[in-house]
Amino acid sequence: MKQLTQQSLGDVFALGATGPGTWQAQVDRTWRGWTGPHGGVLAGLLVEVARRAAGDDLPVRAVDLRFLGRPVDGAFTFSAGAQPVGRSTAIVDVVARQESGPVVAASIMLGRTAPSSVPYRGGRPAPEVAAADACAAFRLPPEIVPAGAHFDIRPAAGPLPLTAAAQAWMCAWIALDPPMDTDAATLAILADALPPGIFPTLSAPVAVPTVGFSMYMHTDFTEPASQRVLVRAANTGTSGGWSVDDVDIWDESGRLLVSARQNRRVLG
Repeated sequence: MKQLTQQSLGDVFALGATGPGTWQAQVDRTWRGWTGPHGGVLAGLLVEVARRAAGDDLPVRAVDLRFLGRPVDGAFTFSAGAQPVGRSTAIVDVVARQESGPVVAASIMLGRTAPSSVPYRGGRPAPEVAAADACAAFRLPPEIVPAGAHFDIRPAAGPLPLTAAAQAWMCAWIALDPPMDTDAATLAILADALPPGIFPTLSAPVAVPTVGFSMYMHTDFTEPASQRVLVRAANTGTSGGWSVDDVDIWDESGRLLVSARQNRRVLG
């Protein structure tokens, strides 16, 4: 799937600087998830703020995010501070606030690409699945998840959500609507595009909000990634009201882009 636009996440959410080390963005109700603004969108905004705060075109390498409160639709204010680590790495701490106070915080690592004597390894290979055009579209119910209208999801393997299946994993081709450049910020959104990994084993939805999110990049985007990506999400364990999901994302060429992990509360 070709890049159809040069639109960025910052364009879509009107992300703009408001002063030294501060930014503001708007997340409207069409990006609402299960219980509030889509968590992947907030993660993506924090990543984009960190990239701008670093100010040296350093590629994003890792994200460690935690939710501090319950966000609501509307305006978010971001504050960020960058701390250089040596000559090739920076750590940026970012906090998103609303009128209620801090709602999301993240520590984001950025680092320059450098030659290495260690041979290249491509990471986990993509599963063998049908091409996206051969897969039927699946739409998350807009009355439950309005943000589902912003995702073109085409299941490619594994059970569907809420089918009381024996396996707790899903695999689908996913693209964003409106289309956005594929970068670290939009991949944070895509890493949270599928329902919680435990959902295929259920027959009715329950609230499973994200509490912590981590993401590790396998590319610096020297070679642009396809707009449509293959996302595999698997529940690695659920007990005592907590649930952990692992997510891998590949582009259409089979290149591993991202490994991510979500720690969730099970409220039901």
